[in-house]
Amino acid sequence: MNFLEERILKDGVVKEGNVLKVDSFLNHQMDIELFDKMGEEFKRRFAEKPVNKILTIEASGIGIACMAARHFRVPVIFAKKTQSINLDGDMYVAEVESFTHKCKNNVIVSKKFLNEEDQVLIIDDFLANGCALQGMIQITQMAGATVSGIGIAIEKGFQSGGRIIRNLGFQLESLAIVESMDVKSGAIKFREQS
Repeated sequence: MNFLEERILKDGVVKEGNVLKVDSFLNHQMDIELFDKMGEEFKRRFAEKPVNKILTIEASGIGIACMAARHFRVPVIFAKKTQSINLDGDMYVAEVESFTHKCKNNVIVSKKFLNEEDQVLIIDDFLANGCALQGMIQITQMAGATVSGIGIAIEKGFQSGGRIIRNLGFQLESLAIVESMDVKSGAIKFREQS
């Protein structure tokens, strides 16, 4: 069992509706030492890939992406979910649906930060149905950039997202893949990974 699986078993809470609550260390309160270990592990798993940018989506992926970027020594771009007066110029826009929030958002990346010379590692906290990832892949491809790989903290292996993304031919590395969760007992089972 790896460090993230151990932390999920210790502090994660299974809720109704296939929700794994990890807000005490991952997506509300952030454990920076844990994030640093995750960044180091992503660097190890993608060591052979060219990466000059990391792309994530606001908000929960930003902390993990920043710690990964520290190990890769590259900048982080995060796709914004809302248009603001600070966003100017041409934008890449993709529509994504959130499993957790049950809503659709347009995610936006300024064209000045992503172009055809970029080798992009996409990082996110969760993978359920794969909609957010597909939006980030779409934005990367709109820019003419290359997706070097995709790093996920927690994948819900019993949902379709991981299979869909892997079937598209991308190297997808999830630090913890939840095979099943039981809301009554709170039990969490992980997929074996090499």
